[in-house]
Amino acid sequence: MRPLQHLTIVDLSRVLACPFASMILAELGARVIKIEQPGSGDETRGFEPFAQGEHGRESAYFMAFNRSKESVTVDLRSAVGRQIVRDLAAQADVLVENFPVGSLARHGLDAPALRELNPRLVYLSCTGFGQTGPYAPRKGYDTVFQAMGGLMGLTGERGGAPVKPGLPVADLSSGLWAAIAILAALQGRSAQGRGCHIDLSMLDAQVSMLTLGAARWFALGEVPERMGTEHPGRVPSASFVARDGRWLHITASDQHWRTLCEVLDLAPWGGDAELQSNAGRLHRRAEVMQRLAAAVARRDRAALCEAFDRAGVPAGPVYTVDEVLADAHVRARGMVAQFGHPAIGTFPALPVPLKFDGWDDPSVGRPPLLGEHTESVLRERLGFDDEHMAEARRRGAI
Repeated sequence: MRPLQHLTIVDLSRVLACPFASMILAELGARVIKIEQPGSGDETRGFEPFAQGEHGRESAYFMAFNRSKESVTVDLRSAVGRQIVRDLAAQADVLVENFPVGSLARHGLDAPALRELNPRLVYLSCTGFGQTGPYAPRKGYDTVFQAMGGLMGLTGERGGAPVKPGLPVADLSSGLWAAIAILAALQGRSAQGRGCHIDLSMLDAQVSMLTLGAARWFALGEVPERMGTEHPGRVPSASFVARDGRWLHITASDQHWRTLCEVLDLAPWGGDAELQSNAGRLHRRAEVMQRLAAAVARRDRAALCEAFDRAGVPAGPVYTVDEVLADAHVRARGMVAQFGHPAIGTFPALPVPLKFDGWDDPSVGRPPLLGEHTESVLRERLGFDDEHMAEARRRGAI
């Protein structure tokens, strides 16, 4: 048994942040009923890249964030469709939505309306800027929140332009915050017997991630500069290119300094008294970085990584995606799984990275076809019979 198998989630969200959150909860055991627009569904069903199979193609983007869910097609512009959502929410533990502020209130599907039907409902609203504040009506995407939340301003080479990270970090971190918020609210409900409305702003989520960058401002009045792979407060902590053109990353503390220098054949210089402390290495950052870079450049990456591992120096290769997914340890930890899909056959997936002793581990399920579960969910949960189903289809509600 998985830990969330007793929960039902109605998921009105689309694209990335909230679908990521609900997928995590689904693979931890929750039943997630994904509400999609008839005919088109979540817009990411049309996003590239596409996986081609013998019986069709599917968006790998959509599949990355929607595994283990049930798809029910409902037109929220229809009175019958809105009633279906109300009835599902009346039985659910959680409802997740990421519509613009005020949109669902016009349909009678906002938190006050649905929590009146179901006082135990945990209702999460995720928007770009939150339900309140001067930016509440604004729209935005992941990169906008990276920019406005400070991450993009911290990322890039020394003296260079801002750079976005290679993944949608604002979306992904907002999804993690959403999952945390839902689990916290459910735990509170188990103690108090009532649900709540969670207002999650993606900008707030990004600002909260500033952590050490903000700490430097709070403590020193210092605006952190862009430093590439270097750390503002630790030397050495950076990526270096080896003789074979491959990169490795080294992060060493005081206790590793002498050993690091010995591995790189720099023992006499590494014995310099000032360089024994991080403060001394910070003071001589340019010299330390130059000499370490020159020493690393004389050796191949694999040999250096093996030498650092033997010596106990924290270091590792800077992998590309294909190298990560082929890594023996990543494979041994089960971090590349797979699911079977009726259109494309077997397809790889990255599982929820949790291992339990006392519960079954998260399981990787396949993403649903559009509307695949409409009939079964409406019959099972709402008692629809053939006549009700036919009438809802005739009205275009499902």
